[in-house]
Amino acid sequence: MRGHIRKRSKNSWTIVLSLGHDPQTGKKKYLWHSVKGTKRDAEKSLAELLHQIDTGGFVKPGKLTVAIFLERWLRDYVWPLLSPKTAEGYQDIVRRHLIPKLGQMPLTELKPKHIQEFYAKALTSGRLDGKGGLSPNSVLRYHQCLHSALESAVKWGLIARNVADAVDPPRTNKHRLNTLDEDGVNSILQAAKSTPHYALFYCALFTGMRRSELLALRWCDVDLLLGQISVTRSLHCLRNRAVIFRAPKLVKGRRMVALSPSTCIVLREQREKQKALSTMMGKRLENSDLIFSQPDGRPLLPDSVTHVWVKLVRKVGLNGVRLHDARHTHASLLLKQGVLMCDNYNCRSATTRIAGVA
Repeated sequence: MRGHIRKRSKNSWTIVLSLGHDPQTGKKKYLWHSVKGTKRDAEKSLAELLHQIDTGGFVKPGKLTVAIFLERWLRDYVWPLLSPKTAEGYQDIVRRHLIPKLGQMPLTELKPKHIQEFYAKALTSGRLDGKGGLSPNSVLRYHQCLHSALESAVKWGLIARNVADAVDPPRTNKHRLNTLDEDGVNSILQAAKSTPHYALFYCALFTGMRRSELLALRWCDVDLLLGQISVTRSLHCLRNRAVIFRAPKLVKGRRMVALSPSTCIVLREQREKQKALSTMMGKRLENSDLIFSQPDGRPLLPDSVTHVWVKLVRKVGLNGVRLHDARHTHASLLLKQGVLMCDNYNCRSATTRIAGVA
């Protein structure tokens, strides 16, 4: 007999599974697994365990809790393999939300209903200040984090399947793309001329590069004669204000970006300004220096740049246009001019010209 059920108490059962013989001692091996509920529940669990043994998906139940596993996942997968910014976000979700709500449960006993109940409570009363539920976007981030963690647990042989696959995450309110027309681009750039960020915002609008990529650019990454930028890294700022540079996660993230003639002119002007400032400070501008930086050469903080952008768009009456929308604006302008789009919003023939600007 491969397995049977023994009654322990009124609502508790023990499943006894025969796992064959130990190859070293020759003795029979058994597995005892406790189940709470009715006899039908125990019979269903027995059938599932036998099916897992037959299909090769059986994982021996243990005392590994969700909390212990999630901490191991952070240590062995998240921090070594993901970007520091992503790792920091996952760690915050794991320690502030997942572990307090699901951490004490054995990993092998985590069911879809437990996760679904957690999401439902988070949506209705999940805020720490007690003023109501969290947004669907926040709960969706919890789901993405937990799903990724459980996917690793499956690969590591700790569980037989990812139970988060059977859970319905909340529907989210997606960001509306607020692309700018020529007048909108002109208005923002005219307002930006009185700020130190004019060249940065110009490049954001005319190259389609990400904020993190622009802030990591060095002069050695730019060829103003050929009119191109080599994207090889990005800048990230952690909560402790530590600034780190990281190579793109994907191969296609390393790419060449074509520059319009007007963008080359703006960058030449930016270089001359930095040369003059470096001379005043008794230094020499190096090719390894950042293109967009603070007066002393230190990196610009991403959130500070975004704050300046928000003030500008409000000033010109374009509330709601995000800095990331400059990337989509670049793509829409290229399409409008009939330029063939390539991956990452780049194309060698892209020489975007806008009346009054380029």
